[in-house]
Parts: sequence; C-alpha cells; structure tokens
Amino acid sequence: MDELNKALDISLKGAEAEQAVTAARAQIACWGLAMPAVEPLPIDFGLKKFREVGEIEWWIANEVEAGYCGKFLFVFDGQTCPMHQHREKHETFYIVRGTVRMRWKGTTREMTTGDVLPVAPGELHSFTGVGPALLLEVSRPCVIDDNYFEDRDIPIGGNYRGKR
Repeated sequence: MDELNKALDISLKGAEAEQAVTAARAQIACWGLAMPAVEPLPIDFGLKKFREVGEIEWWIANEVEAGYCGKFLFVFDGQTCPMHQHREKHETFYIVRGTVRMRWKGTTREMTTGDVLPVAPGELHSFTGVGPALLLEVSRPCVIDDNYFEDRDIPIGGNYRGKR
C-alpha cells in the first residue's frame, strides 16, 4: 500500500471532514493564498478528537524514489499535531501564515509567519495552532511507519502497540 493510501486510511470522513476542509479553505482564502489542486486530508490520527488532535494535509509531492516530500499542514486554533519523531525523515517547517506553539527538543517556542525550523531524525516534536496556522513541510519522503508517536494509541507508525 502506498503512503498516501495509508494516510487516507486514518483520515477523517463524512460531514465533520467536509466542514473542517471548508473552514480551512475559507481561512486560507482570507489570507489570499491558493492551495495546490490535490485532495486535502483531514487527519485525526485515529483518535476521533479532530478539533483537539489533528491537522489537514495537502500532499504536494511524496517522491520516495527521488528522496523528497512537500506538504502543506493546516491547524485550527488549539489543534495539535501530536508529539512524535522519525528515525529516517528530516523535516524543515516554514510557517506560511499564523502562529504555532512548537514543542521541539524539550523546549517550547512560538513560531510565526516566516519562521523556519529544521527537525533532524530522532528529535521529538509537536505543534499547536495559536489561532489558525498554515505550515509548509519540506522533508525526506513520508513513510508512515517512520512516525513514532508518543501516544501509542495512535493506530499508525512504527511503534503502534496494536502491531505485532
């Protein structure tokens, strides 16, 4: 199964997903931005608490053979991408619009429009919207099993306790 299909398996479905995408698109339009013509993925990380733990992803590219990935990540106010790390993936986050509270390497910092943060493999990280925020992630390819979440109830990733 390819990585996008794995992400689709844990994406939010139905009316809640449609409402979330509509609200995100409205905010992005207010900022005067255009998004790529790809299907957005509202992800709740399988926890069924999208407004608390989740994000909406626009996968621009996930070129495993070529060695790169590019995604837009949108979070609503108070919404968190959960604490995790990667063994292989190196990521760089660029804050396109808004503010996020980034937890990284045991510290917390607020990042705003224009800020950049490289995150090396093995570095725990998480971010929360302080108001709505749009981030650009440029990284090595997204391989779902290279996500190691602190919350082992998240039903994906290399350390999911349901795997065995």
